[in-house]
Amino acid sequence: MSAELSIILLNAVIILIAYVWVYPTLAGKNINKVAVLDCITSGLALVIVANKYWGQGIEFNLLQFELNWFWFTLISYSIIEIPIALCYFKVALSKGK
Repeated sequence: MSAELSIILLNAVIILIAYVWVYPTLAGKNINKVAVLDCITSGLALVIVANKYWGQGIEFNLLQFELNWFWFTLISYSIIEIPIALCYFKVALSKGK
């Protein structure tokens, strides 16, 4: 498995767990709590990837751009998360009305 794919899968699993279990349980419809918890979950992804790739000088390819582990993880996390977050808020806020 390539390094890029392993990071993308890690991000997807963290986001899945966050939006299916953690956010509904701990934050519900509170956008501020979700934002705080999201900083923690994205930080968790960065810590896990840093543990493996920090200081190794490996370049990651994202749409023809060469990035280090930090930017690749952060950008790929955001790309995966944004549509899921929009869906989560649409569903969570519509249940309140």
